Amino acid sequence: MGALKSAKRVVIKIGSALLVDAKTGALKSDWLASLAQDVADLKARGATVVLVSSGSIALGRGVLQLPAGSLPLEQSQAAAAVGQIRLARAYEEALAQHGATTAQVLVTLEDSANRRRYLNSRATLETLLSLGAVPIVNENDTVATDEIRFGDNDRLAAQVAVTIGADHLVLLSDVDGLYTANPREDASAIRFDQIDEITPAIEAMAGDAGSGLSKGGMKTKVMAAKTATGAGCALTITEGSRLNPIAQLLAGAPATVFTADTDPKAARKQWISSMKPRGDIVVDAGAALALRQGKSLLPAGVTAVYGQFGRGDSVTIHGPDAVQIGAGLARYSSDEARIIAGQRSDQIAVVLGYPGRAALIHRDDMSI
Repeated sequence: MGALKSAKRVVIKIGSALLVDAKTGALKSDWLASLAQDVADLKARGATVVLVSSGSIALGRGVLQLPAGSLPLEQSQAAAAVGQIRLARAYEEALAQHGATTAQVLVTLEDSANRRRYLNSRATLETLLSLGAVPIVNENDTVATDEIRFGDNDRLAAQVAVTIGADHLVLLSDVDGLYTANPREDASAIRFDQIDEITPAIEAMAGDAGSGLSKGGMKTKVMAAKTATGAGCALTITEGSRLNPIAQLLAGAPATVFTADTDPKAARKQWISSMKPRGDIVVDAGAALALRQGKSLLPAGVTAVYGQFGRGDSVTIHGPDAVQIGAGLARYSSDEARIIAGQRSDQIAVVLGYPGRAALIHRDDMSI
């Protein structure tokens, strides 16, 4: 668990079965209190933490006295609407005991597919983390349709980890890792301590069965591992029902770790470099020097904008000598970029007629 101990940005996924008693529908307050202590300990180490939590439907169905088993879509959404308030309040109260501020972030899987919504989600999460808050992320089940029927928070957690450039993603599960076979059915099954490459054979070992309140099986966890490790984020699967599950993990509790070949920043820059550019931006000598020193691109340094692109599209960046400096994701459309080119950041709202971001391309969205 050396990688987790040194991680600076951690995402923890919590399943419904860990939070909600399957028989009574009540919140497991003692378990949540122990998790809050773990989060406080991670923050004390200097890490930022995001929690991706299931549980709203499981909590809400108990309050509404809905029957056990699969629910019609409308009842699932109603249960989510009731349960989401209680889930957010429970996290707020548990983490407040350690002086931590919580924030509720409701998303759907579509938010990572739509470029504009992805950038908005990323900016919000980054700002919350910079302010010391602990975001509690969940699918927006009150309005989602396919997400409720087929979605799972394992893959959502992986997408959140990729979005914020996390070092480590921990999936708290009802099993302590990936086995060569289902350990509940095959006593000879062996757990993998570490997986460095997700081969077809590894994928074939993952089953689909989940626990009573959870939709995620091992197959979705391996899919999440492929997403996370491809973006430079290590992923750990461990049994989460014991108190202080993260402390237990750091102390050597059984787990399977999927390692990453690269780090999140390098993986993101490689991804940006591989994207097809939609336009070109020319900068002056001062801006070119600043970019090579790791600074963001401000509108004041832009001398020309070519092509048609939208916010979040890839563009190439050229110096005054026409030599390409790098590429990045634009925070403005091409029409907006032409308007603010050469302007100081404090004049953006004046020339556009509405507030905007200070940088045309942020250094985190740039490959030089």
